[in-house]
Amino acid sequence: MRFVTSDVSAKRNVLVFIIAQASMGSQMPMIFILGGLAGQSLAENICFATMPISMIVLGSMLTAPVLANLMQKYGRKIGFFLGAIGGALGAVIGAFGLYNESFPVFLLGSLLTGIYMSAQGFYRFAAVDTASEVFRPKAISYVLAGGLLAAVIGPQLVKITAYAMVIPYLATYLTVVALNVGGVFVFLFLDTPIQEEDTEKIFPGRSRFQLLQDPKIAVAMICAMVSYALMNLMMTSTPLAIVGCGFDENTAADVVSAHVLAMFLPSFFTGHLIVRFGAERIIAIGLFLLLLSALTGFAGVEIPKFFGALILLGLGWNFGFVGATTMLANSYAPSERAKVQGMNDLMVFGSVTLASFASGLLMNCSSTGVINGWSSVNMAMLPLLGIAAYALFWLSLQAESNSF
Repeated sequence: MRFVTSDVSAKRNVLVFIIAQASMGSQMPMIFILGGLAGQSLAENICFATMPISMIVLGSMLTAPVLANLMQKYGRKIGFFLGAIGGALGAVIGAFGLYNESFPVFLLGSLLTGIYMSAQGFYRFAAVDTASEVFRPKAISYVLAGGLLAAVIGPQLVKITAYAMVIPYLATYLTVVALNVGGVFVFLFLDTPIQEEDTEKIFPGRSRFQLLQDPKIAVAMICAMVSYALMNLMMTSTPLAIVGCGFDENTAADVVSAHVLAMFLPSFFTGHLIVRFGAERIIAIGLFLLLLSALTGFAGVEIPKFFGALILLGLGWNFGFVGATTMLANSYAPSERAKVQGMNDLMVFGSVTLASFASGLLMNCSSTGVINGWSSVNMAMLPLLGIAAYALFWLSLQAESNSF
């Protein structure tokens, strides 16, 4: 049972989320470009350079179940308003930490920024609340496509603001405040339903343990975790690697911009491919592209190879993550929505938290020199890709056995 069968409301909501991705979403590439560099300048131990990124993802992980329950009970708007408030407050505190050269204060701001990141993660789920089964994968794909503008706007804002004030990066974080304050009004135009309590009482759905025993839900979560964690692992360390090899922040911004474009550009057709070929095949292609990204990273530290590795990384994330999200969205009842989405984002962002923290350790502390550190980051991708590939293969065997 779905809330409605018409896609008029769904298409309106998709447009709202595309605008939100393009405006407020610009803050994420901005923070991911500069978060590690700012952390490296503030931390006494460079092993903790990527800790600000880790704190953002940790904040997202801790917030996801709370926002899922609030949105289930009071509607999507309240969650997205809270996300904008968290993003603005986090940027204010982060700016204060930069101004006072306080790493702990900067980390606190990063933690609160995770509230926005968590809310942004629900855009894709909210887009399917009023969507028909056919339109669901397209809705998810179109919403993520809104990140294309963010991929252009965010890095360009970094170039303009990074050194616009005496204190490096301070103007960037003040710009993030403005993005959150201005962007929050777009959610007034949302038309999303609130889950009816009577339906939830009559059809309470499966327990969390039972949901995790569903093969499709389990494999979808594993593939989403691996796709997102590996994307974050490499992207977080890329600015450190590029600057460490003697290039400047603008070059790092250009590489990250190309990466984010690759993340979202395929979204114009990923949904159509899923409808035609199935989510499982698209996820498999995504995992293969992530493998190619790691192999390209091994090839060297020249700028063209950074571009190649990060573009492949973005493409792999798109196919893997959109495919996994679609598989998940088709695997639960409306009354199970909060449980599944909360668990999914808790586990996804939990894995991303570990990946972002590991990124700094692998880059700066696992070996001597930038080149060896970059190789360590790429090497760490291989076993996780193996786990996701095996899970997907196991699911295909389950489907074949059930067909007999």
